[in-house]
Amino acid sequence: MHWKKLLSAKRWGYEYREIKNEDLARSEFQRDYDRLIFSSPFRRLQNKTQVFPLPGSVFVHNRLTHSLEVASVGRSLGRIFYTKYKEAHSQVDEELPYLQEIGNIVSSACLAHDLGNPAFGHSGESAISHYFLSGGGLGYKNQVSEEEWQDLIHFEGNANALRILTHQFNGKEAGGFALTYSTLAAIIKYPCAAINGNGKGKGLHRKKYGYFQPEMQSFVKIAAELGMEKEHDHPLIYKRHPLVYLVEAADDICYNIIDIEDAHRLGILTAHQVEELLIPLANDPNIVSRLAKIGDVDSRVSLLRAKAISTLIQECSTVFFQQEQAILNGDFEASLMDNIQPGLREVMQTIEKISVEKIYNAPSVVQIEVAGYKVMSGLLEEFVPAYLNNSSSYDKKVIALIPNQYKQQEQTAYEKIRSVLDFVSSMTDLYAVELFRKMKGISFPSLD
Repeated sequence: MHWKKLLSAKRWGYEYREIKNEDLARSEFQRDYDRLIFSSPFRRLQNKTQVFPLPGSVFVHNRLTHSLEVASVGRSLGRIFYTKYKEAHSQVDEELPYLQEIGNIVSSACLAHDLGNPAFGHSGESAISHYFLSGGGLGYKNQVSEEEWQDLIHFEGNANALRILTHQFNGKEAGGFALTYSTLAAIIKYPCAAINGNGKGKGLHRKKYGYFQPEMQSFVKIAAELGMEKEHDHPLIYKRHPLVYLVEAADDICYNIIDIEDAHRLGILTAHQVEELLIPLANDPNIVSRLAKIGDVDSRVSLLRAKAISTLIQECSTVFFQQEQAILNGDFEASLMDNIQPGLREVMQTIEKISVEKIYNAPSVVQIEVAGYKVMSGLLEEFVPAYLNNSSSYDKKVIALIPNQYKQQEQTAYEKIRSVLDFVSSMTDLYAVELFRKMKGISFPSLD
């Protein structure tokens, strides 16, 4: 792969228009960022769980604040790479004019990386998958193709993000968000279909999958335009776009460190435990004495969080620069975080271990996961049969609850199911709970 093709300002849905940016304030890639941040799907992230239950009296991160922080880290990773590349290639701005925009491309992709995640975090994804794998949705298996079935039993937020960004929903303008090809490619962590992903085959690029069947041709078009490398002897399995590694690293850095900070705010981890975990990442010989001068506990934790993130940004950007050629060749089959210095990697492994033991299995986290599982499954039990059958007055009333933008001119069972999933996966935590309670008769809407 080559940077000259990989970095493109061509816009999805506007391919045949001349790229003529007359906006003096923003580049094409900065416009991507702005389109995302002003969008409804992005705003809905403020009421979607990151890890801890929402809402609460103590501030913790939600999907929106997480995405903003990931975008900030991603911009830094991209800018550092560009600076190092320019030091080694003095003519870079003339030869590769878009390389200086890598920070903007990565930050835009970071904003969008969780756009397709349903309510209740990974529990929501699991609930959707379980409904088809062993719940009421299992009965529809013989109505869809094997490729489509793999989509349904492995719901993937990353693939859903691509759909949100490129699909023309009912009443909406063609082209979806009309983002640049490079920004779109930078969010596709697993550039293959479900039937070829989810661990079927070797390589990090096949760990999960990156697009649903309806978006297959869209993805292939993006990959061809950018010259993405295909897996040997397989026309529909691609190697990652290089910028995916930076988006992934930004996400890894943020959730690993920020979850520790949130756990302290909620009393799950003590300040002493946090300091033991983060001081080795501070990269500051005077950090202990600096901390001793700060009386406020939250401020000490915030300082350590900032220091740790800074260290990991420098480490991951160095790995990306050093491994650039292997990444461009499609031969780099690991995350950047897996290749930081051994000592730092051991610290991160300890943090991950503590996170699993103390944070992700904390009662409040498990409770929201279980409740979210029930809510998402319950909504699918109502909407999927009604939308597929549409035969009774009850079915028609249930269908009336689905907004028009999600109602397409469906022909097949899979297309109808996909429309329901578009609606259900777009819900915030609070809206999903409220709708579930009303549809199950647990509560009633106000008659005022």
